[in-house]
Amino acid sequence: MYHLLYGILYLLSLLPWRVLYSISDFAFFLLFHVFGYRKQVVHSNLLQAFPGKSQAERENIAREFYSSLCDSFVETLKMLSMSRTDFTKRLTGNFDLLTELYATGQSVHLHCGHFFNWEYMSWSIPVYTPYKMLSVYMPVTNKVFDRLMLKIRSRFNTVMLSAFTFRSTFHQYSSEQYALGLAADQAAFPATGYWLPFFGKLAPFVTGPEKSARLNNAVVVFTNFYRHGKRGYYHAEFSVMTTTPRDTARGEITKSFVAFVEDTIRTRPANYLWTHRRWKWDYNEAYKRNLLK
Repeated sequence: MYHLLYGILYLLSLLPWRVLYSISDFAFFLLFHVFGYRKQVVHSNLLQAFPGKSQAERENIAREFYSSLCDSFVETLKMLSMSRTDFTKRLTGNFDLLTELYATGQSVHLHCGHFFNWEYMSWSIPVYTPYKMLSVYMPVTNKVFDRLMLKIRSRFNTVMLSAFTFRSTFHQYSSEQYALGLAADQAAFPATGYWLPFFGKLAPFVTGPEKSARLNNAVVVFTNFYRHGKRGYYHAEFSVMTTTPRDTARGEITKSFVAFVEDTIRTRPANYLWTHRRWKWDYNEAYKRNLLK
């Protein structure tokens, strides 16, 4: 089944960009206008994040978001056959910052939000910098699609580490210099996350990225990706939060990252993944120990 699906999708990935974006436009029409895919979740999220905006303004953000979401699907499909040359034409960024950090001998932990197009992250580091790229991912339930996504993400030698086995596999690479990509936004389990205000409402955020940076004394770098110019072209921005994570107070790195994500979303509201329930959990006193002030 995998080889059949791979063959079909690979052939589709060979289609010209203009054809793929026409497919994206059709998918947008279906998701947004016909099926209303998770529109209630999206509008609820946007109302929480931007109560001061009018309903029409939030509707425009949602429309732009769904268009970007569909574009990300066809761009990910294109990654099956995209050449390194084509990729470097479509992604710019301040990668020299990471090259300079590599010269210091330190590893870096890249704290990422779900900005478009996040799939380019796994490729960008090994293509543009000397770092070995390690990327933590959540396996897809469907084994065929999971294998397909691993194939795409590791084409340029990115090492993919499952979130479920990370603790038992990371040590194989931690003795060498590396860049570790971590999605550092909301926690799946409220009892274990740091609770922080996010657009005015408390939400739990994962603690692993901060703890891992301190344990490995890695430079913490916040990452931002966004569309730059024409459709399919992106820019990456990297900013150093700290080169000495062990000197930071408990929760300081996470608090800084949440503020970074919120500021980034305010700048480009449609560039964030809104189909997830961003305030899925309600705070209660049982989580008081992890409430950060």
